[in-house]
Amino acid sequence: MLTSINPYNGEIIAEYKELSKSKINKKLKLANKTFENWKLSSFERRKDLVLNLAEVLEKNKQKYAETITLEMGKPISQAIAEVEKCVWVCEYYAENAEELLSKKIIQTNAYKSYVSFEPIGVVLAVMPWNYPFWQVFRFAAPAMMAGNVGVLKHAHNVQGCANLIEEAFIEAGFPTGCFQNLCVSSKKVERIIKYKHVKAVTLTGSEKAGSAVAAIAGKEIKKSVLELGGSNALVVFEDADIEKTIQTCVKARYQNTGQSCIAGKRLFIHEAIYNEFMEKFLMEVRELPVGNPMDENVFIGVMAREDLAEDLEKQLNKSVKKGAKVILGGNRDKAYFEPTILIDVRKKMPAFSEETFGPLMAVSSFQTDLEVIDLVNNSDFGLGVSIFTEDFDRAEAMVPHFEDGAVFVNELVKSDPRLPFGGTKKSGYGRELSEDGIKEFVNRKTVYFNKY
Repeated sequence: MLTSINPYNGEIIAEYKELSKSKINKKLKLANKTFENWKLSSFERRKDLVLNLAEVLEKNKQKYAETITLEMGKPISQAIAEVEKCVWVCEYYAENAEELLSKKIIQTNAYKSYVSFEPIGVVLAVMPWNYPFWQVFRFAAPAMMAGNVGVLKHAHNVQGCANLIEEAFIEAGFPTGCFQNLCVSSKKVERIIKYKHVKAVTLTGSEKAGSAVAAIAGKEIKKSVLELGGSNALVVFEDADIEKTIQTCVKARYQNTGQSCIAGKRLFIHEAIYNEFMEKFLMEVRELPVGNPMDENVFIGVMAREDLAEDLEKQLNKSVKKGAKVILGGNRDKAYFEPTILIDVRKKMPAFSEETFGPLMAVSSFQTDLEVIDLVNNSDFGLGVSIFTEDFDRAEAMVPHFEDGAVFVNELVKSDPRLPFGGTKKSGYGRELSEDGIKEFVNRKTVYFNKY
């Protein structure tokens, strides 16, 4: 059984029976059968259905958001925003997929030569709990528009969300089998990847899960895309707009109660403005509204599970033992973890070297550009970095020196359907969203005509 537990009060929401081997096979066979017809559908047909899906999401966003909040504790206002972002990604691909996948004419010695982009089949999506709708739809919208079909293995604690997502596809009018939720534990993922009609797998999750899935997919010679953890840096230079930068940094770290791969987790502040910045930053974090995540005024709720809060507490305590200082928060009550600020953080401390998945900001100061570039790159992860400065020439000159998949200037790192999203190093490989994302799961077919 997969159990969904409300992290705010510890009450069991629902229990879900895992699919048997025979039922998994039945669903996978249906997915492949559906693909044989779906791949031949016109872009206009796919567009109509994906736009229908966007309407279903918009119409039901309150219901969906409440399920998100109940299952993993996201503050309700942020849960509604998550569903609204799913509407956006559906509309973006509905309007742009045909152009993004249009034939690429290439001049050669041939009478005619081009590259076409065709769907590959059934794609397995292994998705996490922290953005239970958005993570799924940023895969599903481009996959559906490309002519693929999807099967979802969602996190065990958000099966209510997983069922609602499948129901949304049905309500939108998609053919039966176009998108199916597989209610299974992680133990059954290997067999699903090995199923002959599953052509590829995309995973968003932990480094451990990504490594395991990639190993299986590699052995089976199947495509994989991994979006894993991150330890993003926020770099504040001496000429930054302090007030605006503080607002952005607070949002970057503490939204979704800090449970995001792209959250700004390591804050580096130039020593010339360190004291002023930290005084104001501390005041801002201290005033964040905390409480019941169902309250629309709450910004910080609870973490998704108590064991996750315990893990963060261990990382905090180990860092303190190595010399870091807590200047705000640091206390835990079951799944609730106070908004926390940790200063004097150094390279070998867990708060610096590991991913901290919760409302804890690790703060350090720096003196020179070269020093902070080294600090940013001194990480096993490479998802994104935000730098704050009024000197755009300085910022642009630094961009090539960062090893991350994204550099945002005067903005938090965020995903946008129009831009590719993904990381380097242990943050994974491949790209989601934009033209790059929709082309991850297509056959780039070379076509060559010779005229005698």
